[in-house]
Amino acid sequence: MPPTLKDIAAEAGVSAATVSNVINGNRSRVSPGTRDRILRIVERHGYVPSAPARSLAARSSRIIGLLIPAADKDSLTLSPHTAGVIGTLERALRAHDYHLMIRGIARPSEVAEALRTWNLDGAVLLGFHDAEINRLRRRSVGDVALVAMDSYADNPLALRVRSDDRAGARLATRHLLDLGHRRIAFAGPECPATGVVRERFEGFLQAFADAGLTWEESLRFTVDTSLAAGREVGRRIAAGTPDVTAVVATADTLAIGVMEGLAAEGKTVPGDVSIVGYDDADVASLVTPKLTTVAQDLHAKSALAVRLLLDRLAGAPRPDQATALDVHLIERGTTAPTAPRRGSTAPGSTGQPQCSRSGSRTRRPPGPGTSPRTGPPATPPET
Repeated sequence: MPPTLKDIAAEAGVSAATVSNVINGNRSRVSPGTRDRILRIVERHGYVPSAPARSLAARSSRIIGLLIPAADKDSLTLSPHTAGVIGTLERALRAHDYHLMIRGIARPSEVAEALRTWNLDGAVLLGFHDAEINRLRRRSVGDVALVAMDSYADNPLALRVRSDDRAGARLATRHLLDLGHRRIAFAGPECPATGVVRERFEGFLQAFADAGLTWEESLRFTVDTSLAAGREVGRRIAAGTPDVTAVVATADTLAIGVMEGLAAEGKTVPGDVSIVGYDDADVASLVTPKLTTVAQDLHAKSALAVRLLLDRLAGAPRPDQATALDVHLIERGTTAPTAPRRGSTAPGSTGQPQCSRSGSRTRRPPGPGTSPRTGPPATPPET
């Protein structure tokens, strides 16, 4: 039978409270000689303190929850973006001796239930609609430290961390306009549901306004963020709006689906249609041609979320506003100048206003064996 805290105390000739102070780091209350004797006994017996007991003693579970909307009651679907956040959050929390618990939320009411049931020190909310976060109340969530990632909710209970979504979509659209594209489709979820999509759509429109151009609402495709939805958008563009020469998608997953749908209808990327995604998930550099995309620093965003949580737990003053991190455009193989059509002049040579070149960009060549103008259809990574 493994030794108990009382066994360690009896062998060291001290009280159980003294052993508890040493194990839980409250060593200033114990003399150096007694402390060293207790630690030698602990090491010799291989004693491991009970996590629940330590939580009770310290009044802290040292558990941070990551709450994510579940696709349904039985499934938790993780996008490449979410998977990246999980990895960086866990690493940052582990460095501070905290544990990450992932919990799928099927109904908004389960957020408060999860916070109360698991005695969490704090929680990161990822992927929730702004209205769902705004409905949280102090009486239901208690004093748990909360950080909402990628959120535009204005609930004072939650600190907010996000990328500069409007600037990112503006960069993506300006890049396509600079290449001569004018018939540019926008693909993404419905705007009212999430501020992230709303801001990216506003940035998209702003790029047209900056260039003195108008955009047709008929080129907007409102779909879920999934490969299947992207494939359907690609097919619809090829069949119903063949004059579209470029697409801005609100996520890399969606953009890659559009590439596949276009390929299924005999269209090439970027020969017939240029595409820009958003996130720079790992999958963006694994498809062929490699995806031009707006990159956000997931590591910096996740590390900032952890720092805000720990500061909140330490009683630091609350930031006055949300923290928005910079983004930049990574040019790869899915964008190219628009090809002149028969009987027309190439865009950019007719006196049409051109966009400025300001903004942060990183140029990356297409993958080996892939032309910057044409390439084989998108190939998703093996799973």
